[in-house]
Amino acid sequence: MAILETVPAGRAGPSGPTIVHLSGEIDIFTSKAFRIQLLDALRSCTNTLIIDLSKVSFCDASGLAILIGIQNRARAMGIVLALTEPRPYMSRLLHITGLNRSFAMAT
Repeated sequence: MAILETVPAGRAGPSGPTIVHLSGEIDIFTSKAFRIQLLDALRSCTNTLIIDLSKVSFCDASGLAILIGIQNRARAMGIVLALTEPRPYMSRLLHITGLNRSFAMAT
């Protein structure tokens, strides 16, 4: 798993979202680094954090746990977390676990 890019870099503008583009697998082996990188992105975000899942090829329970934890932290900070462009695998996973109702989906 890698964060390809965080837009905008550094501090986000007061009205624009921070978008994190992910790539690869989110699993027990990558979840620690994934969590640290998302926490860094959350710290620089001002109002909305969008996680682009279009290039995520796999996600296990540890990856879902990280997403839930980041969402909880974002809510506590008054930040909206949204997911965008999940691949069919990820969409099914979110639907099966019921997380599709918990996460906002950005278009």
